[in-house]
Amino acid sequence: MQAITVRDRDAGPAGMSLTDLPPPHAAGNDVIVKVYAAGFTPGELAWPGTWTDRAGRDRTPSVPGHELSGVVTELGYGTTGLTIGQRVYGLADWTRDGALAEYTAVEARNLAPLPADVGHVTAAALPISGLTAWQGLFDHGGLTTGQTVLVHGAAGGVGSIAVQLAREAGARVVGTGRAADRATALELGAAAFVDLDSERLEDAGECDVVFDVIGGEILARSAALVRPGGTLVTIAEPVTVRPGDGRAVFFVVEPDRHRLADLARRLRDGRLKPLVGSVRPLAEAAAAFTPGRRTPGKTIILVAEDG
Repeated sequence: MQAITVRDRDAGPAGMSLTDLPPPHAAGNDVIVKVYAAGFTPGELAWPGTWTDRAGRDRTPSVPGHELSGVVTELGYGTTGLTIGQRVYGLADWTRDGALAEYTAVEARNLAPLPADVGHVTAAALPISGLTAWQGLFDHGGLTTGQTVLVHGAAGGVGSIAVQLAREAGARVVGTGRAADRATALELGAAAFVDLDSERLEDAGECDVVFDVIGGEILARSAALVRPGGTLVTIAEPVTVRPGDGRAVFFVVEPDRHRLADLARRLRDGRLKPLVGSVRPLAEAAAAFTPGRRTPGKTIILVAEDG
């Protein structure tokens, strides 16, 4: 099979190549998925799991990409809950070969059924962003109806989903980003928007939950915006500044089949819209990883024509 592989940790995207690899084997509780579409996180070439397995051993050449949509072609011993020929989407394991390949092995618990009327390209844009947004808002932030949430990066992959989920939950959403993001954030459901380049973040006012995806100075300044009893949630970096009378949480997204299934239903019903940007073939995956590229929507790698 063909796959994008990396071998040199210092080479960055320039070290990515289209390679012929043996097809993966389904271990216990695994499934083999024929990948139709895959998503990636631009910074994942710096993640330890891209280069080593769970025991810390070198596993190069490794296949990056952790979001996928496709069809189950093989079941490992003891695998339950999925069937051969079933359309699925979800997360590839952090420390195993990922989704930028024609086939990949995934733990069955990391996948959920994909409705027939949801396209693979759209589905591949959702697993990390959708689970991160849900877990940040509700599992860690405790957001409830009638509260106010400040969502940084409101037109980005995670932020755009967070805006939609928070709005549907009955919360008031204040988004932040660049001037060009304002219209998108408001269209998705934000009630107000702060341009971080030309407007004062502090003008956003107090919020019950702040959901940060940026880190650095923005994260530090956001702590002062949290109301007493509220929560500052970030996925950017461990928290060093905390609200005066509230909580601060840093977390890494966890797989969740039940929540993936719920997000897929929202996709099918038109209640959730991932922002898909460019769609590129597998051979152009390395170019999509190029640092400094800022494109609207999430870039998706089309591995096979939609089936």
